[in-house]
Amino acid sequence: MRIQIINGPNINLLGKREPSIYGSESFESYLEGLRKRYPSVELDYFQSNVEGEMINKIHETGFDCDGIVLNAGAYTHTSIALQDAIRAVTAPVIEVHISNVHKREEFRHKSMISCACLGVICGFGLDSYRLAVEALLDTKNNN
Repeated sequence: MRIQIINGPNINLLGKREPSIYGSESFESYLEGLRKRYPSVELDYFQSNVEGEMINKIHETGFDCDGIVLNAGAYTHTSIALQDAIRAVTAPVIEVHISNVHKREEFRHKSMISCACLGVICGFGLDSYRLAVEALLDTKNNN
């Protein structure tokens, strides 16, 4: 099974950016542990601060992989283009957020991409990614 993880803007600063909200671990460090936990799953990783590059990665992988875990960062709340990209591909997409966006500023409560995703996981820190991988594994095994 192959899962593509796509992280959007500012996720490259995990471990440094607002540790009270996002924690002190880098994503690369977390990903190493996630790969060890799921040795039979190919977990590919891509991060960009540029919306168009994220869309290109969805197009590039969304017909060949078994699922996409997407943390679109702030683009979650603004990007109809990401929504369209998700709808265009055949791979199921799970939207993830490290923080519970519903406990934060009002503008973070509305997602422009949720309606195109298989599901949404938020508020469990970096473990939100593991939960998304589990959901994709369960989806694959139940089909």
